[in-house]
Amino acid sequence: MIREFALADVGFLLLATRWTLLLALTAAIGGGVFGLIVAIFRVVPAAPLNWLAIGYINLIQGTPLLGQLFVFFFGLPLLGLSVDAWTAAALALSIYASAFFAEIWRGSLQSVPQRQWEAGASLGLTYGQRFRYVIIPQAIRISIPPTVGFLVQLVKNTSLAALIGFVELTRASQIMTAATFAPLQVYLVAAAIYFAICFGLSQLSRVVEGRIHVSR
Repeated sequence: MIREFALADVGFLLLATRWTLLLALTAAIGGGVFGLIVAIFRVVPAAPLNWLAIGYINLIQGTPLLGQLFVFFFGLPLLGLSVDAWTAAALALSIYASAFFAEIWRGSLQSVPQRQWEAGASLGLTYGQRFRYVIIPQAIRISIPPTVGFLVQLVKNTSLAALIGFVELTRASQIMTAATFAPLQVYLVAAAIYFAICFGLSQLSRVVEGRIHVSR
């Protein structure tokens, strides 16, 4: 039965937003951990690790996220591995995020001037000590804006999980539109929620960036 779009429906969309946030957070953590490993593989002086990281990044960045979602949701069951929509979405988004985080952080690490490496060496620090105590602290501040920029994209990309049946904000909007036949109102509310999340992330990055004082 078609009914009017009401305040209770806004509450339904807000409840669905928690799954959008949880999915984005899971992907950010999973992608961040693996992305850091890939970024380190890109910059260490070991050619096989460099090639492995480059191949991984090119493969993930060169294929659409939607295709990766379908591989996990429809492909893994063909191999006898049953996955639900949440697991498939979390895995696909984490792997997708790891490739982009790796390139962002690789660029940040390599943007630290070479003289910083030389200064650390002159103090008798090992490669690992220079990397940990000299390079990474400086790279962190450099990486904040592009990292947060990608996080904003990641939040919006969670909407693709609706195509495999995961009920997050976009899928909840589709369900609500079918019930109320009021797509304009429903999607305007959904857009406002997405904007609030993304704008909040952008403002948070400015605060964090202003509080991290690392000499360049």
